[in-house]
Amino acid sequence: MAHLVAQPIVMECSGWDGYRLLDSGAGRKWEAFGPFSFIRPEPQALWQPRRSDWQADGEFIPGSDEDGGGRWVFERDVPEGGWELAWNEVRFTAQPTPFRHLQFFPDMAPVWEWMRAQLVGREDAETLNMFGYTGLGSLALSRHGQVTHVDASKKSVAQARDNTALSGMEDRPIRWLVDDAAKFAAREVRRERRYDGIILDPPKFGRGPKNETWRLEEGLGGLIGDCARLLDGDSRFLFLTVYAVRMSSLAIAGLLEEKLAHLPGTIEHGDLAVREEALRQAQDEREGRLLPTAIFARWSNPG
Repeated sequence: MAHLVAQPIVMECSGWDGYRLLDSGAGRKWEAFGPFSFIRPEPQALWQPRRSDWQADGEFIPGSDEDGGGRWVFERDVPEGGWELAWNEVRFTAQPTPFRHLQFFPDMAPVWEWMRAQLVGREDAETLNMFGYTGLGSLALSRHGQVTHVDASKKSVAQARDNTALSGMEDRPIRWLVDDAAKFAAREVRRERRYDGIILDPPKFGRGPKNETWRLEEGLGGLIGDCARLLDGDSRFLFLTVYAVRMSSLAIAGLLEEKLAHLPGTIEHGDLAVREEALRQAQDEREGRLLPTAIFARWSNPG
């Protein structure tokens, strides 16, 4: 039976060549994405900014609703087709979207590292990435074997394919599927499929390609139950991230404990967070703060 570790942990993204968190505070964050910097809303930045020199190439101004929509205001020209960035061997296009994102989530970098560490020694693993967005996690996993990438957005899957070409990984064994994740997982259970690892990043609310409705609180239990049936005692991991919800990481860890009770291994939980750059000013040198971005729960099994 999988053992739940009650003490939460933090998975920290410290930035890399293509991404840095420059400062945060007063409900906003200032980030560098390669040669461009942007200001975006960040409700968890409850403190005050440490720097007074916020000068960005663009800022996202949120709308009046809570669906994440709004508009970008640019101070200088930003390439309309985006620009190339890289995380290790994975190359991809960054581009401002109408929903404040830039076509990838930087805080997932330590998750990609963690998943690959679970698969060390396995070059023929079969993994499943649901709600896979533009494919960076799938490309990271493809080092270890076959990946099935599922997302309801045809546009996101097309961008994932473009990122594959940009990375020179067209020959990797990746299946790109435009599908409803919950329905796909249920079909895989009926097919008696199994996977060595599963990652899923479900939204609070979403719609499938055939206008299926997804609500996290209603659908997550069933989806995790199906994922549990796609794993066995030789599988290596399941990783679940949840954003923008009034929910504790301990709650989703408890869900994993219930659904994965038939498996060995360990269940852990906590926050994803991004580390600000250290402050280096005259008379003032401080370590960068940790900005929380999401909660997670993960199951691992060393075998």
